[in-house]
Parts: sequence; structure tokens; C-alpha cells
Amino acid sequence: MSQMPQQAAVPKCPSCEEPLESGDRFCGACGYDLSVVPARPEDSPTLAINGAVPAPDGVDWPVARDSDGHGHPAPVHAAAELPGTDSGGSPLPPPPPPPAAPPSTPVAAAAPAAPAGSPASGVRFDRPGEPDEYPLQAPDPRLTAEQAPAAAPAPAPEPAAVPRQPAAPVAAEKVCVACRAGRVDDDGYCENCGHAQPRERDHMEQESGPIAAVSDRGLRHHRNEDAFSVGCTALPDGARAQVAIVCDGVSSATRPDDASLAASRAAGESLLGALPRGTHPQQAMHDAILAASHAVNALADEPATAREQAPHQNAPACTLVGAVVTAGLLVVGWVGDSRVYWVPADRATPPARLTEDDSWAAQMVAAGLMNEAEAYADERAHAITGWLGADAYELEPHTASFKPDRAGVVVVCTDGLWNYAESAEEMAEAVPPDAAGRPLHAARVLVGHALDGGGHDNVTVALLPFPAPPQGAGSA
Repeated sequence: MSQMPQQAAVPKCPSCEEPLESGDRFCGACGYDLSVVPARPEDSPTLAINGAVPAPDGVDWPVARDSDGHGHPAPVHAAAELPGTDSGGSPLPPPPPPPAAPPSTPVAAAAPAAPAGSPASGVRFDRPGEPDEYPLQAPDPRLTAEQAPAAAPAPAPEPAAVPRQPAAPVAAEKVCVACRAGRVDDDGYCENCGHAQPRERDHMEQESGPIAAVSDRGLRHHRNEDAFSVGCTALPDGARAQVAIVCDGVSSATRPDDASLAASRAAGESLLGALPRGTHPQQAMHDAILAASHAVNALADEPATAREQAPHQNAPACTLVGAVVTAGLLVVGWVGDSRVYWVPADRATPPARLTEDDSWAAQMVAAGLMNEAEAYADERAHAITGWLGADAYELEPHTASFKPDRAGVVVVCTDGLWNYAESAEEMAEAVPPDAAGRPLHAARVLVGHALDGGGHDNVTVALLPFPAPPQGAGSA
């Protein structure tokens, strides 16, 4: 019968040497699969910066071409100084002179004819319209004044020449972070050792005016399945509106990272498009959640052949939580168990949690079967009862509006953060006092708080100051 792969009993990751803990199946730093640990080679060559392997001692290397064998540079000859022959050994005929310019074409200054055998003139694309001021080949800096050949006169311009297009730059190949030698293919795996490479989404930060968001893979997951979208726009009356969307991919679903990314982008674009048209923020939030749902549902559309090759995969899914902040209104919306917290600037006043989880634990508390401490201590606590995805039971977007009577900061986060600051009071203690003025710094502090607590899940948080500052104001 099939068995789960056994974890190798090693104290450190074989690829990046990061410390491991009991039960790890993937390295938290590089994503290395610990189920199969290959034997460590007896000797690994040290790679130089340019990728070359240093030569071992005692190798008799040939004398370099640019040396006369005594450590002195050998003379350098231009191509025109060396006689050329054809395949039969006969001298080559001199090249024909360049055609003269038509009489009707005005010539500012006639250039001297190029000597026989000199190379053709090059084309400079960084200075269009200017003469070629530089020789095609710079003199060798190792030559003495006596050895350096005399400078050849500038070649005559080629009439009616078609400019050569510059060659497309070659994209730099990614090198494996594990073996430091293999090339990384398009799927993100090393062609040499097969290790999965860190993804660009492992750590993301964004600051948009007075709001900011940070997302991190955490310390236990091999990829980041969270995503966010933040932005600012103007209402029809010119007042500013701030928008933040945070999505958490459902790990038990197929492609959860794609689901969270699609949902966050769709919801953010929907809000930033509806608010300037005068749509009420609460209605705009409801429509944004529906747009996110459609985007995630579209990921389930796939060819029948794909379903035949992977019959056990299910539809992509994620949760969503968002907030819209204006000068006097705070609107929140959600599906799932990500949350919004209100933390007032005056810490003497109480903070509050503004959302209710779509989860098993929340249902037990609402039904009066358990208190909150008992429900969230149960292993089924984080089983969600609402999500975005083609296989969701029924989509029920939740929205709510608030009118705070004082300044504060709105915290929009996934359970990767609130697992380490579950109550509103704990979240308020974790939020720095200057969060409204330094949102990016505060978001980094909150992510660090989750990582210091264990980082067992992806961590994403967005911070919005309330009320929204006027147009033109930004973070300090």
C-alpha cells in the first residue's frame, strides 16, 4: 500500500543549511523537499564569481596567447597587416573601392578613403544621427607606444546603407539557490538538482499613499498562497478613498495561490473602478466580492483532458476580506475567516473586531454550543464554511458599514497573523502606536510578530489610517 514519504532525520536542510524542526516536510527557506535526501557528494568544487571552477594545484596550463612565454605581451597585428590568400594559396585581390556619392547628393566633407582590408564602419544606436566617433576596436592597453599600430583614418561612410538592428539582449539565466550551478527552467525547478526555487511571491510589500500591505510565506509553508491589492482613488466630490483587499488561498484546493491572486486583483480593480463613479462604498464592496468570485470560478474552466490526467484535483478556492476607508465611513466585506480589526489612535479606548468568521468555530459559538476559547482550541476550528470557488456551497458576501467617531487604523489580515493576536486587545498591543503615520513599517512589525510566534502559516496584513487623509497627503 502507498505510504506518505518519510522525512529524513537531518538537523539542517541539505541545500541551504537552514535549521529544521521535527515534522518538517519542506525547508522553510528554500522549499527543498525533505522526503528524499540525496547523499552528499564527497567533494564540491568552489565556484568563482564568474562561474568558472578554480583549477586544482599541479596542472600544467599552456601559455596564454597574449604572452611571448616570458611574461611579456606579444605584439598585436591589425587584420590589414597580415597577408591573406585564397584556398589555392594565391594572394587575395584588393577590394573594390567604395562607390562614389551621386552628384546630386550634397557632401559636407569628403572622408579619406579607407585603406585596403580595413573593416566597415559600424552603426551606433545610442546616438542616432551623429558620426561614428569611436574606432571599432579599442587599442590594447597592454601595448607600449612603440608596439601600438598607427591609428587608421576614419572609413568613408557607406552610401544608402541600411542600419543594422541591434541584437536582442540575452536574458540572464537564473541559477539554482541550492546547488548554485544548475539553470532554473520555466517551471521554477533546477535542471541540475531538481530543487524548487523560491517564488517571487514569498515576500511582497507595497505602499500606496497612506496605506501599505506586506505578505510573507511564513516559516513552515513551501509557498505563499496569500495575495493582496491596495490602492487609492477619488470619490465624485474629490474626497479620497482607500481600498485594501486581502485573500488567503485554501490549501486543500488546487492552485490556491492562483485563486488568491485572481480574486485580489479582480476585487481591487472593481472597487477602484466603481467608487469614482459614485457607487456607494458598501454596494461597491458587495460587487467587488462577486467580481472576485467570478475570477476564481474561471480558474476551474479547463480542458477535459486535464481532468482525465488529474481526476482527483478540485476547484481553486480562496477567502477574501477587504476594507474601504473614506473621510467619514469605514466599509468592510468578507467571505471566509480572514479578518478586519479597528485599533483607535487613543489606546485608552477599546479596539474591536469588525468581521465574523465563516468557520466551524464561529458556528459553534453562534449556536451556543461552545464558548470562544473552547471552539478555537478544537482541531476543527479553522475549517471554513464560506469561500470563493466553483465548488462553494452558496456565495454569501458579508458587508458592513461603520462611522468611527475618532481617528485610528484599520487592520486587514489573514489568519496567519491573527492566530498570534486573536483578540482585538492582542491585536492592538501588536500594532505600533505610529501605525497611521508609518503604515509600511507597522505592517512589517505585524508580520514579524507572526514570524516570531512561529510563522506556521502565510502572513498577510494591510493597514489603512482612518479617516482617509485629504488628496495629496501621504505617509510620513
